[in-house]
Parts: sequence; structure tokens; C-alpha cells
Amino acid sequence: MAIMGTNSNPLSGQRQNSVFLPRRSSGTAGGNPNHYHYERGLELAEAGKYQEALACMQEHLRTTGGNAQVLNDTGAILYCLGRSDEAIEHFVKALSHQEDSAEIVWNLVEAYLAVGKANEAMQLFDNMEQMGILNVDVLNRTANIFLEQNNKANAIEILLRSLQSWPSQEILKPMLEVIRSKRPKIAFFCGLRGDTKFLTDIYTFTERRFPVEFFEGEDIDQMYELMKWSDISWFEWCTNIAVEASKLPKVCKNIVRLHRFEAYGDWPGQVQWENIDTLITVGNSFVKEALFKQVPDIRNQTQLIVIPNGVNLDKFKFVDRQRGKNIACAGYLNMRKNPMFLLQCMQKLHYIYPEYKLFFAGVFQNPMLEQYIKHIVQVLELTDVVFFDGWQEDINSWLKDKHYIVSGSIGESQGMGSMEGMACGLKPVIHNFPGAKEIFPSEFLFNISEEFCEQILSDTYEPKRYRRFVEEKYPLKKQLTKINNIFTQFEVEIGSQQSESALCNNSGNWGLEEIRLPAEFSAPTFENNLTV
Repeated sequence: MAIMGTNSNPLSGQRQNSVFLPRRSSGTAGGNPNHYHYERGLELAEAGKYQEALACMQEHLRTTGGNAQVLNDTGAILYCLGRSDEAIEHFVKALSHQEDSAEIVWNLVEAYLAVGKANEAMQLFDNMEQMGILNVDVLNRTANIFLEQNNKANAIEILLRSLQSWPSQEILKPMLEVIRSKRPKIAFFCGLRGDTKFLTDIYTFTERRFPVEFFEGEDIDQMYELMKWSDISWFEWCTNIAVEASKLPKVCKNIVRLHRFEAYGDWPGQVQWENIDTLITVGNSFVKEALFKQVPDIRNQTQLIVIPNGVNLDKFKFVDRQRGKNIACAGYLNMRKNPMFLLQCMQKLHYIYPEYKLFFAGVFQNPMLEQYIKHIVQVLELTDVVFFDGWQEDINSWLKDKHYIVSGSIGESQGMGSMEGMACGLKPVIHNFPGAKEIFPSEFLFNISEEFCEQILSDTYEPKRYRRFVEEKYPLKKQLTKINNIFTQFEVEIGSQQSESALCNNSGNWGLEEIRLPAEFSAPTFENNLTV
């Protein structure tokens, strides 16, 4: 087996010629007369006579219609002739016939890169990774094309992926820093002091791609100074800090993210929404309904985007557990979380099956509620059934011996505690709060205590399915991608408003002429390939 062409330096700016052609199978030439032109075409390709080979292949396609292999081979010959656009057409048709062909995918990516279509090539990288043929050479050459096109957003994504695949590429780190320094500056402001739990993953993601600062000041003047430094300001929680920021002279793109409780307060009505470029909501339609009551014409004043929260699946270890009798409820204990209802449900369940136990992880936020809960536990004779384990720093360890994740809440933006439990493999049993049906399958919801008991006692128990639900619908990656799309769209708008020299000084090549990566990475090998 041999690879067509040479392996060039990944960021040298030279084209790497590594499209594959199959070797002629012994004993087939002259066999089936319908294959004569095909076999002759391969013979000529082996001899480097690509123009004659193409004529044979085209005749074969005319008479037989061809298949995935023939289309792929014809595309490879066209590529060798420098007719990459035509090669792409043939590779695309070939892939439509055989989507799982690593050889065709590889050839198509090479053809895309040959004509500078890095974005189209990038769309195939996940497939290449699944097939085991994605390497850093392809990634770095793709990034180089993006940089030549001044597409900083995609260039940095590809280089980050390359660095993750091969962490020893030290040369990429200063390169990434140069690109990052030329992108819009982003400032983060938290409207609930100390409550950054929904912002941590977003901040970590963003600081790898943009210059970032987190507001730690005390007054409006300090806040305004950071806003003037930034190109984009992000206000987490639609509270007083978002209100004050919206009243200041506009100096940057402004984003506000509203979760749930803010929609039921006075803040949305006080925000000057004409100074807010984008309002992000988590998506619960009942929360939006409450928001629209406060600000009926908000959709005419700012852009509304729905981005559900994502679960960082790396933080929640999946356990393919067996059905058991330990029930978990995680989160703050307050009136909205409605632990009173869960105790009524447990009293009924305990009457039917005394072996089940309920464990709370969290702290009380209301002294009167704490007094009531502990009182009713005694009155209902549940002291050996209901346990309060306090706040848990290591939720994975605490959930390890649990089997169900339950919620009695009367209102949630999304129900992240339930999703995190599902990610660990626990069966969800969730009170039907307004909007719950938009988020969870109805089979996981209950309205009355009898339905709670039915779900707990059901034989249906599928940990892998609960994890898969979160993986497919609410992964962190999906959330971060949508947020990044907002940032990159603003980047385009900011770039159009500022001079190229002011925002992107020398951004055409980023000094890449002096960056050289090890040329150790070659194209993968496929069966029956020949060098042409």
C-alpha cells in the first residue's frame, strides 16, 4: 500500500497531495467487457497518464452509471489533474452511495482543502474522527486556510482541536495566543454575587478563544470602565446589575442571560432593552410568558435567543446500576423546591413498601420551612425513612448508592439537578411543574403521590437510556456552540464597524510564515492503493 503524493509541512502553505486510487485487482482486466474501460483507466492512472485515464473512466460511467468506487476513482484522477471542483462533485456522489467509506471521506476532505473550502472540510471532521482517520496534519492545514481567509473563529476551533489531539505541539500555544489577542474582548458580570455555577463552564470555554475579564468591582463606575474595555459584555442573571448597565451610554455589545426567577421580579421591566443586543433565555415557555407580561414588546426591542443549559457530562460519572430503593433529591431546600410534597409522596410509598428511603442533599434556605419539614417527618413517622445529608461537594460519591432522582419543585427553568442525576444513571421522577413537558418525556412526570409511587415501583429501569437522554438533548457542548455562535456573529459585526487595521492588524498571515509544525503525520492507508 502506498500514499499518493508527498507529505508537506502542515502549515507551510503547500498543498498536500494525498488522494487515493485503488490498485487494479489481478485477473480482472479483460474479464467482464463492461469493466474494460474501468480497468484500462486504472492501468493508465498507474502509469501517470491521467488525461487518458479520465477518458476511460468517463466512458465507463457513461455506459454503466458507475458506483461508489468508480465515482471515487474518477474523482481522484480529476484531483490529480488539478480539477478539484469536478473531483469534489464525484466524491460527493460517491459518498452518497457509501457513507461509511473512510477512503471517500478522506479524498473529499483533501479536495475541499485543495480549493480552500475549509469550512466544508471541517464539517466532515467528526466523521473522520469516528473512522479513525483524522490527524493533526489535516487539522493544521485546515486551520492555515482559515487564517489565510481571516476566519479567526474557525481557525482557533481547529487549532484547539489539534492541540487536544496532540498536546505536545508547543508551537501552537503562542499561535493561539496571537489569534485570541486579535479577537473581541469579552467581559463577564454576575448579577448574583458569588452564584457563578451556571457561568463557570461558559467562562472556561470563552477564555480559551477570546480575551476575557470577570468583573470583581464594587460600583457602577468600575462596571462601566470594564464595559468600555470590552467589545462584548455578558450579564449573567437579569438583575440590578443588568438594569444599571442598560442605562449607561452604550459602548459595546450587551448580552443578558435570564434564567427563571428574574422573570417574576421587577428587573425586566426596568431594563432599557434597546441597549441590550441579545437576551438569552433557557427556554421554558412559562418563564417567557411571565417575562412577556412584564415587558410585552420586548421582542421588538432586542433579539431573543433560546439556549438551554447544558450538562457537563465529564463531571457526572455514569454507573450502570441495578434497580434499588434509595431515592435522591439534590438542591437547595426552599418553598419553590416543595419538599413538603415529596414527604407526602414518601409517606404513601412507605405505607406500601417500607424499604424505600429518601435522601436530601442540600441546605435549608428558610428557617420556618426547616422547622416544618423536620416536624412533619416526625409526625408522619418517617425519621428512619427520610434523611438530610447537607450540602455535598462531591455529588458523584453521594449519588453512587442512589437509584432515583426526584423533584417536587413547583417551578424550574430546566431542572438541572434532575438532569445531572440522569447523567449518572438515576431514574428521574419529576413533579409536573409548568413547562416540564417541554423538557422531559411525560413518562418521567407525576402529578399526584399515587403516580409518584407507580413510577418508583415500576419495573422499568434503564440507566443507559437516562444518560443517553442528557447526552443527546442537553450536552454542554451544544450549549457552548450556540453561545460561541453569538460571539462570532458579533465578531463579524464589530469587524465591519472598525477598520481592518484597528481590529485585525496584520491578520492575513498572523506571522505563520515562521511557524513550522513537525511533518510526522501522513494520510491513512487503505487497501489496494497505488502511488500515482
